[in-house]
Amino acid sequence: MSKYSVHQQPVETLLSWIKSGEIAIPEIQRPFVWKSKKVRDLIDSLYQGYPVGYIITWRNPDVKLKNGELSAGKKVLIDGQQRITALTAAVVGQRVLNKNYKEINIRIAFNPITETFEVLNKAFEKSPEWINNINPIINDEISITKAIREYLKLNPEADEDLIEDRIESLKRIKTKQVGIIELDHSLDIDTVTDIFIRINQKGVVLSNADFVMSKIASDEAHEGNKMRKLVDYFCRLIVDKDFNKHILDNDKEFSQHKYYSAIKWMASGHDDLYVPEYIDVLRVAFTYKFSRGKFSDLVALLSGRNFETRTYENDIAERSYQMLSEGLMDFANQTSYQRFIMLIKSAGLINQKLISSKNSLNFSYALYLKLRNQGMPESEIQHYVKRWLVMSLLIGRYSGSAESMIDEDIKQINEKGIEVYLKQMEQNYLGEGFWDFALVSQLESSSINNNAYNVYLAAQCYGNAPAFLSKSMKISSLIEQRGDVHHIFPKKYLAQNSYAPKQYNQVANFVYTEQATNIKIGMLTPKDYLSKVMEQIQSGVFDISTLDSRKGLEENLLLNDIPNKLYTAIHLDYKDFLIKRRKLMAAKIKKYYEQL
Repeated sequence: MSKYSVHQQPVETLLSWIKSGEIAIPEIQRPFVWKSKKVRDLIDSLYQGYPVGYIITWRNPDVKLKNGELSAGKKVLIDGQQRITALTAAVVGQRVLNKNYKEINIRIAFNPITETFEVLNKAFEKSPEWINNINPIINDEISITKAIREYLKLNPEADEDLIEDRIESLKRIKTKQVGIIELDHSLDIDTVTDIFIRINQKGVVLSNADFVMSKIASDEAHEGNKMRKLVDYFCRLIVDKDFNKHILDNDKEFSQHKYYSAIKWMASGHDDLYVPEYIDVLRVAFTYKFSRGKFSDLVALLSGRNFETRTYENDIAERSYQMLSEGLMDFANQTSYQRFIMLIKSAGLINQKLISSKNSLNFSYALYLKLRNQGMPESEIQHYVKRWLVMSLLIGRYSGSAESMIDEDIKQINEKGIEVYLKQMEQNYLGEGFWDFALVSQLESSSINNNAYNVYLAAQCYGNAPAFLSKSMKISSLIEQRGDVHHIFPKKYLAQNSYAPKQYNQVANFVYTEQATNIKIGMLTPKDYLSKVMEQIQSGVFDISTLDSRKGLEENLLLNDIPNKLYTAIHLDYKDFLIKRRKLMAAKIKKYYEQL
C-alpha cells in the first residue's frame, strides 16, 4: 500500500484551501523566520515556472466515534508553513510577525522590463520602472488593463506589447502549480513523526512541537484551535503588551473565552527571567499533566490513539484534549506562574543569563505544578523544585537528548515520588567525587556560559554577597545592572607576562566589582592594589575601594572566595591561585546546594 499520494494544485487553489480550513495551517502568530529575500526568490521561481518544493500534508486519522462510525479528519500541514506564509504575505498581502513580534508587510516589487523581483525599498519605490507591490495585480484588485495603463503613463517609452505580456505573466503566478504530497491517513503517528523530522533536517529546522501545534490547530471539535491561540497569544503578550488591544479588537470570540481570561493578566505582567516560547508552554503542560516527555506521544493521544489495540478512539482524543486544556490553563495561571518566578529568584537565579538551560526551567515548572496539584505543602515544593533546578543545571541534565531525559525523569517521579527520585539522582550524580573533583574541573574554563560558574554566581546572589572590594554594593545588583566583571589578576598585566587569553580569562579569575574600582586597579598586580587598599583604609581616603576597615577587607575576600595568597600575589602565583580559588568556589556551590 502506498504511504502517500502526489498531485499538483495551482497557488490560488492552495490559498483557497487555507482560507476555507481544508488544510489546517496553524495560526500565523509565531515569528516568520524566512528573510524577505527568500520570499522574493519564491515569487521569482513561481514566475519562471521553476519547482518550489512540495507542501506535505497528513490527513488526521479517522477517529472511531461512540456510535461506531469513523470521523474523517482534516489535513494537517507537516511541511511547508514558511512557503505558505510567504505566499500569504506576498500574494495575499497578509502581515507577518518579525522576530521582535512586530507586524510587518513584505512587499515584493516587480520590474516588467527586466523581469526581476525585489523586496520593496525606497529606491525601488521612487523608480517608475518598478511596480511597487505585486499583490493587487495578482489578486484582481486592479485589472490588467489598468495596471498596464498606469505603468505606461510613468514609462511612456516602454514597449506596450512587452509590458502587457510581462504583467500578464505576473498575473499567472497564482495559476502556477505547487506540488502536494499527502501522507496516507492510515500511517501511524510514529511514522508520520519520523517523516516530519527527516524532512526538516534541512533548511529551517522545525521540531516535533511544530507538529503538535499543527495538530492542535486542525481541531475545532475539542477547541484545539483555541488552545493553539492560548499558547501563541500568551507567548506574545510576554514580549508585546500592546498585542492585548489587537486580541480585543480583532478576535472577539477568543476574548470572550475562558482561555483569554487565563492569560490576560500577562498584558500588564512583567517577566524577563522565564520567557517561554510556544514549545516551552507545550512542554510544561504536557509533561506536568500527562507525565510523559515525548511530543510524538502527545500527537498520538490527541489523535485518540489506543496504544494497546492500535486503533483511534474518540474517547481517548476527548480525554487527551481535556487534559491538555487543563495543563495549559494551569501553566498560564497567574498565581502559579508568579510564585514559580519568585521561587527561582529566591534560589539566587535572578537573571536569565544565569540559567543556561531553558529545559531545566521547563521541567522545574512542570514539577512545581505537579507537586502543587498533589497538595504538597509550599515549603516542601520550594525545597524540591529549587534543588531539582540547580541539580539539573550543574549536571547538564537536559543538554543532550532532552526529550528522552524529560520522559525518564517525569515517569520516575510519577512512580517513586520526588523525594525518593531526587535522592537517587543526588547519589548517582552529586557524590563526593562530583563536589571535590568534577565540579572543580568544570570551573577550569574560560567560558562565562559555564554551568558551574553560573550556579556559583547564583550562590553569591543567594548569600547576598558583596561586590569585590565594595562595602555596600551587592553582586546581585551588578548582575541585574550588567555591571563590570573584573579580572582579579588584571588581564593586561598577565598578557604582558606572556599569558594567553584562554589563561587570563579563566572564570576563577573573575569577580563582579564596581566600575570605578575596576578602572582604578588598571594593570596593578594584586599585591600592589591590595597594598593601596590597606593604605587607604588607614588614611581614611577611599579611592580604589569603599571598604573602611581591615576586617571588612578580610570578610570581602572571604565572601568572594579569594585565597589569602592574593595579598602577596604576582603573576608567578597565578596558576596556584586559580587551583585554590576553584576549590573555594566549588565548596561555596556545595554549601549553597545543601541550603536549598
